[in-house]
Amino acid sequence: MKIIKGKEVDTFIESLRRRLYAIGRVENPVRKILNDVKKNGDEALRRYTQKFDSIKLRSLLISKKEIESSANKADKKAVKALEFSAKRIRAFHERQKEKSWSFSKNGITLGQIIIPIERVGVYVPGGRASYPSTVLMNVIPAQVAGVPEIAICVPTPRGEINPYVMSAIRLLGVKEVYRIGGAQAIGAVAYGTETIKKVDKIVGPGNIYVATAKRLVFGEVDIDMIAGPSEILIIADKSAIASFIAADLLGQAEHDEMASAILVTTSEALAQKVREELTYQLKPLKRKEIAKESLDKYGAIIIIKTLKDAVEVTNKIAPEHLEIMTAEPERLLPQIKNAGAIFLGQWSPEPLGDYSAGPNHILPTGGTARFSSPLGVYDFIKRASLMSFKKEGFLRLARVVETLADAEGLEAHGDAIRIRYS
Repeated sequence: MKIIKGKEVDTFIESLRRRLYAIGRVENPVRKILNDVKKNGDEALRRYTQKFDSIKLRSLLISKKEIESSANKADKKAVKALEFSAKRIRAFHERQKEKSWSFSKNGITLGQIIIPIERVGVYVPGGRASYPSTVLMNVIPAQVAGVPEIAICVPTPRGEINPYVMSAIRLLGVKEVYRIGGAQAIGAVAYGTETIKKVDKIVGPGNIYVATAKRLVFGEVDIDMIAGPSEILIIADKSAIASFIAADLLGQAEHDEMASAILVTTSEALAQKVREELTYQLKPLKRKEIAKESLDKYGAIIIIKTLKDAVEVTNKIAPEHLEIMTAEPERLLPQIKNAGAIFLGQWSPEPLGDYSAGPNHILPTGGTARFSSPLGVYDFIKRASLMSFKKEGFLRLARVVETLADAEGLEAHGDAIRIRYS
């Protein structure tokens, strides 16, 4: 893992941005898949599933019996952990609920109505690893928001149905689950097929093909975000524990080769200790080749002079996950402007947020924390404006509206007002 200083920092940040350009390289094949699914529906889904997942589908739907059978194979301890985590995630997201409101004065009632999205498609990755936590993080906020229809797409390579994913699905009571993945799954829920009803919004992370497909169908349906490779940035001073930092960096680096793990520190001594710890902790990891490539390509230890400089670098990068391991982490919090999730202190490692803390782990990546937020209940609702005028209230605004309509040259707008008091 490289150590960088000074002007090298800006060059490194630019290299992080460039890794996201890869999404454009798969646009043509993804567009072809989407068009095929739009035109040929279930038949196209079967072809792509046989090609990419090596299974010949009899039914796109995973039946309740199959969900039960698979979930029963899961380790009971893990199932209990899912149940525990689900309660915490639900409790957190319940606090995000918005209420309809209105106020009345002088014959005028104005307000806002909160309406759940009618139908949501949830994508759950199923390639290199299984992600039951992704089921919890996507479905629970949708349920809290009151979404009445939730359809899950999860690939089942070689026909293998993951028991932990099915345990999470059973726990949340989702009955509409399809054994499809990749860009073709996104096309299916975006356009609809003979079997799958079109959704209004698609949420959930996926590989570069899934991310590209979501970008291309946006407008036909809404999407949560275009998720890029996972990221962590740790701000640390000399008080931090090197072994903790190394472990947390590796926790992100093992996701995939394009993940980014960064330490920003004021201590050269700590930087050297962290490098040593990384070498030591990397050796026994099952996914060490993935983690090593991630650290070599997109990892860095950035040495800066002050914690103020560390905050400046952090806000430029706008990381998905930010850990602050300093003597007084709370003091830096008001200065942090761009981060998806913030973890304060040495006892707040990022994996707590991935699974059981409660806040959502689906976060803005690739610098989009500058303008985006974590997935939440607010992503599954619509806000409709409400206006109700009695005659008294109408007359209070009529002349003003008439004047503005005439100023804009919209005669019929003005006439709609004039006809009511002429």
